[in-house]
Amino acid sequence: MNGKIVTGGIVLTALAAGAAMYYTQVYAYYTPVAASSPAAVMRLTTIDGVAEPMLTEEFQGVDANSSPLRFRGCFTTPTSLATLTETYRLYDAPTPLNAPGWFSCFDAARIGADLESGRALAFLSQSDIHPGVDRVIAVYPDGRAFAWHQLNESANK
Repeated sequence: MNGKIVTGGIVLTALAAGAAMYYTQVYAYYTPVAASSPAAVMRLTTIDGVAEPMLTEEFQGVDANSSPLRFRGCFTTPTSLATLTETYRLYDAPTPLNAPGWFSCFDAARIGADLESGRALAFLSQSDIHPGVDRVIAVYPDGRAFAWHQLNESANK
């Protein structure tokens, strides 16, 4: 009888710890980014290497203090893709990172597939927005745009 109580206690403790870990990873650290906050100001790096503000509308974003890689943003831009490609630096190896499931506007798998197929283009927003981390923006021909942070080559050295 005592063994069942001890085993039950261990199982309940493991379930509670697992639930707490899940909550902290998926919900606890993320905070919404207000459209008026400095983090919501999207920039693009010109071919000459200068970061300029980007025209954005309908911004939604999340970020976390626990990691510089947790930033995600969804917005639209009125700037045409042709103008963007003539003026701003394309990003060589874009790899959108998954967002929490509740941040439904950002679908990393779809964005990644669209980047690979050429249905969207990725631009360097800001190099080293944090040490070893770049902000990347993917833009579609219809003006939809998505931003995320990813490790750059200096982080891999």
